[in-house]
Amino acid sequence: MNYPAPSPELDLGLIFPFDLDQFQKDAIASLNAGRSVVVCAPTGSGKTLVGEYAIYRALSRGKRVFYTTPLKALSNQKLRDFREKFGVDQVGLLTGDASINRDAPILVMTTEIFRNMLYGTPIGQVGISLVDVEAVVLDECHYMNDRQRGTVWEESIIYCPREVQLVALSATVANSDQLTDWLNRVHGPTDLIYSDFRPVPLEFHYCNPKGLFPLLNDSKTKINPRLANRGKRRQGDRGKNGRPEAPGLSYTLSQLQQRDMLPAIYFIFSRRGCDKAVAEVGDLWLVNNDESQILRRQIDDFLTRNPEAGRSGQIAPLYRGIAAHHAGILPAWKVLVEELFQQGLIKVVFATETLAAGINMPARTTVISTLSKRTDTGHRLLNASEFLQMAGRAGRRGMDKQGHVVTVQTPFEGAKEAAYLATSQPDPLVSQFTPSYGMVLNLLQTHTLDEAKELIERSFGQYMATLHLRPDYDDIAAIKAELTQLQEQIAAVDENELLVYEKLRQRLKVERQLLKTLQEQAQEDKQEQLVMMLSFAVAGTLLSLKGKNITAPSPVPAVLVGKTTDSGQAPYLVCLGSDNRWYVVTSTDVTDLYAELPRVEVPPEILPPPEMPLKPGQSRRGNEETFAIAQRIPNPGESLYMPPEVAEQLSRTAAVQEQLEANSLYQSGNAAAIYKRRARCVELEAELEELEVQVGQQSRRYWEEFLNLITILQHFSCLDNLVPTELGQVAAAIRGENELWLGLALASSELDHSEPHHLAAVIAALVTETPRPDTRVNFELSSEIDRAWSRLQPIRRSVLKVQYRHGVALPVGLENRYINLIALVEQWALGTEWTELCENTTLDEGDVVRILRRTLDLLSQIPHVPNLPDSLQRNAYRAMQLIDRFPVNEVVE
Repeated sequence: MNYPAPSPELDLGLIFPFDLDQFQKDAIASLNAGRSVVVCAPTGSGKTLVGEYAIYRALSRGKRVFYTTPLKALSNQKLRDFREKFGVDQVGLLTGDASINRDAPILVMTTEIFRNMLYGTPIGQVGISLVDVEAVVLDECHYMNDRQRGTVWEESIIYCPREVQLVALSATVANSDQLTDWLNRVHGPTDLIYSDFRPVPLEFHYCNPKGLFPLLNDSKTKINPRLANRGKRRQGDRGKNGRPEAPGLSYTLSQLQQRDMLPAIYFIFSRRGCDKAVAEVGDLWLVNNDESQILRRQIDDFLTRNPEAGRSGQIAPLYRGIAAHHAGILPAWKVLVEELFQQGLIKVVFATETLAAGINMPARTTVISTLSKRTDTGHRLLNASEFLQMAGRAGRRGMDKQGHVVTVQTPFEGAKEAAYLATSQPDPLVSQFTPSYGMVLNLLQTHTLDEAKELIERSFGQYMATLHLRPDYDDIAAIKAELTQLQEQIAAVDENELLVYEKLRQRLKVERQLLKTLQEQAQEDKQEQLVMMLSFAVAGTLLSLKGKNITAPSPVPAVLVGKTTDSGQAPYLVCLGSDNRWYVVTSTDVTDLYAELPRVEVPPEILPPPEMPLKPGQSRRGNEETFAIAQRIPNPGESLYMPPEVAEQLSRTAAVQEQLEANSLYQSGNAAAIYKRRARCVELEAELEELEVQVGQQSRRYWEEFLNLITILQHFSCLDNLVPTELGQVAAAIRGENELWLGLALASSELDHSEPHHLAAVIAALVTETPRPDTRVNFELSSEIDRAWSRLQPIRRSVLKVQYRHGVALPVGLENRYINLIALVEQWALGTEWTELCENTTLDEGDVVRILRRTLDLLSQIPHVPNLPDSLQRNAYRAMQLIDRFPVNEVVE
C-alpha cells in the first residue's frame, strides 16, 4: 500500500503554526509512508494532532476520513471542534439516533456505528460504504479495555479493509507493542509511535489536616521521606477512632486557592458524594467580579432556553464557580458545566471518574479524594491506569507550566498508597472480546463458517491468549520433537528381532526367579543340617564363617575351640579363624561344616582372651601361640555339593542367557537404550495429551462461545443450518446487548398493534438494566402494558433457560419485580412534565434520561429492521416522536 507523498500545498508549517513534538512528526512520516499507526502518549500530549493531520491530508486529496470515538458525548464534542476548525459543511455526524451531513468528507461517529457499517447492516435508510475513505481515526483506543464496548473496537479493526489506514490514538498502556504487533498481523503494516513525554509535567501532592505536602522525593521515584516517617510518629494527628483523619473539603480547596492551583477537578467516586460536596462548599466564592458577571450571563441564558434543566441545589453554587458532574445529572446541564469549565469560569468540578474517560476537560489540578473504590466484589485499591487517567487531566497545554495532582489522606489510605500509584507504570490492555448473537448472524450473512472462524481467531483476545500460551506451545513443540526423535530411533530396529529379544528377556527373567527360589530352598535345608551337625561338633572341627556377626567380605575358614553353655538357648560358638582372630558366633553365621576333613588339634590351654565378652559379634586379635594354630587351618574352598534340582535349573538359566547373548540386538549394545526410549515415549505421549487438551480448551475459547451461540440461534429458528432465516435477519439488524431476545420479542406479533405510548414502555422493559433494589416509582403501570409484557414472558423464560444450558449470560430484559419502573416511560410518552416525572421516582435525572435514551435507541432502529410488520414500524416511529423531546433529545447544533 503505497500512498503518494503529501501534496505540495500541504505545508505542515501552515496547518500547525507551532513546533511539532518528535512523536507527532514520526506519526506523520509513518502515515505518509502508507502505514497505519498506534500513537501511544499521555493524556493532553497532543495525540489528536495526528488524527487532524490525516483529515487535512484527505481533504487535500479529495478523500474522506472517518473519526470514531467511544461515546456519543465525545462524538458531539468532536463535531463542534471540527466544525470550528474545518467548516460546518466539511463535517458530518453519525450516532445511533442522529445523522447530520452524512456524506461529508469528515464523518464523526461512535465506534459501534463504524463496526455496524462494516457488518453491512444498514443504519438509517442510506447504505453507507467506505468509498473514498482514506483513513479511520480510532480515538481513545484504550477503550478496548472496556468490558461492554471492548469487542466493538476489536471487530472494527478486524473487519476494516486493509487499504484503509488506521490511526489508533491511545493513552499510555503497558503493552502498546503487543497492540501494534496484533494490528500488523490482522490489518497491515503498522508503526508504534510511543511517547511518555508530558508537555505539561505533573507534580504530585499529598493533603492532610496539617497542610499540602510534596508526595514524592526530589527524584520523583519514591515517597517523600517526611511523609514516610510520619506514620511512625505519635498518634497526635489521628482522629477519635485512632485512624488518620481526612482534611475537610473547604480546607483542601483553600490550600489550592492560596497556591493558585485552581481550576480543579475533584474526583469523588459516588454521585451522592459529588452532590454533597457542592452543598458543603456552595457558599465559597471562587470567582472574581468579572468572571461572576460572565457566568451569570451564560447561566441565565441557558435557563431561559431550558427552564426545566436547572438542577435543584446546584444553580447558586454554579454562579460562584462550583459544580458537580456525574451520570445522574441531566446531559444538557453537564454540557453547560463542561463549556463553562473549558472557559475557565468554573473553579472546581466535583466529578465521578467517568469525567476522566475522554471528555476534553483539562484542569490545572486534579484532586483524587480516595484511592480505593467500591466494586461488585468489595473495596479495592485503584489500579494504575484508573489513577493515571484521572491524574492525566491535570495541566493544560499552553496555559499551565505545571499540572498538579493532589491525593487526600483518608482513614484507610495514606501517603504510602498514593506514592505507590503515583510511581506505577500503566496497566496493559486486556481484551474484552466476546462473541454476540449479532456478531454470529451478521458474519454468517456474508461469510462461510470457516471464514467466520478465521475472523474470530484474528481477535486481540485470541492473539493475547496465543501469547499467553506461547510457553505451552513451546513445550508441546519440544515434546513432539523429542517423541519424533525417539520414534525414529525405535523404528530403526527390526520389529521381529525386537519381539524375539523381548521373549528371551522375559524367559530369562522367569528362569532366574526360579533358580533363586530353588537356591533359597536348598540353603534353608543346608542350614537345618548345619544346626544339627553343630550340636554334635567337637573342638577342632573345621568351619566356614560368614553372617551378621562376622564382618568379612568372604567366608573365613575357622576351627571350633569351644561352646558357651546357656540354659534354654542354642550355645554360642567360640572359634579361631585362619586370620588369627577369635570370633564368637551363632549357628546362623556358619556357612559350612567340614566333617570329612581331619580336625585341627587345639591344646586345652589355648583359651580366648579373658577381656573378650562371650557374646555373638565379639572378635579379638590372637597371639603368637594361636598364630601357629591358625597357620594349620586349611582353606577348604566353597562346598562343591549342589542339589540336583539347583544344578539343573542353573544349566537351564545359562542356556537361555547364552541364547540372549547370541541375539544380534544384544550384541549391538543398544538393547537397554531401546527399552528406555520406549518407556520415555509412553511417558511423553501422556504428557502431550494432557497439555494439548489444556491448551485446546484455552485457545478455542472464543470459537467455542461462537459455536454455542450458533446452537442457541438454531434452537430459536434464527438459523437454518448456518443461513440466517427471516427471524435471524430481524435479530441481525438490531444493535443491543442481546439481539436474539430483542429480535424474538419484536417478531413475536405481540407488539404489532400496541399504541405508541404502550410500545415505548414495553420497549424500555426489553432493554433496561436491573436498577438498585431500593428504586421507587410512584406511577402505576397501565394494564395494556402489563398484559403485553406478560405475553412476552414465555419467550423470556425460554431464552433464559436455553442460555443457561449453554453457559451464556447475556441479559434478557427487566426482571419482573422491577417492571413498574417503565411506568416512567409511559408517563413521559403521554406528555408528563420533566419535573413531575423526576419528583415521582428515586432515580437521578441522568438515570431517567439514560432509560429513555436506550428506549429511543431501540425504537429508532425498528423502522429499519427487515421483516417486521408496517404497523409496528409506524408505531415505533410515532413513539420516538413522543419521547424525543428535551431533555432526552441530544441537540446537536
